[in-house]
Amino acid sequence: MNLPEICIRRPVMTTLLMLSFVVVGIFGYRLLPVAALPRVDYPTIVVSGSLPGASPESMASSVATPLEKQFATIPGVASIISTSGLG
Repeated sequence: MNLPEICIRRPVMTTLLMLSFVVVGIFGYRLLPVAALPRVDYPTIVVSGSLPGASPESMASSVATPLEKQFATIPGVASIISTSGLG
């Protein structure tokens, strides 16, 4: 006896089985987590450079600018931000 024969001979069992699948599916669907704005982690690289005793202007020209030029050659880099301070 195969499955189609069992389902045809026992329609009440088939109906209850399908109803249980529907009920479990509805409960499972309601338990799924849904977020309007999903959390996304963007890849970030932080580089720190120092030049003891240097002014912010010389830090920008001697350290930050060469680093920015090198990082700009990396494919896929969307933005580069640098901050220069004393030393």
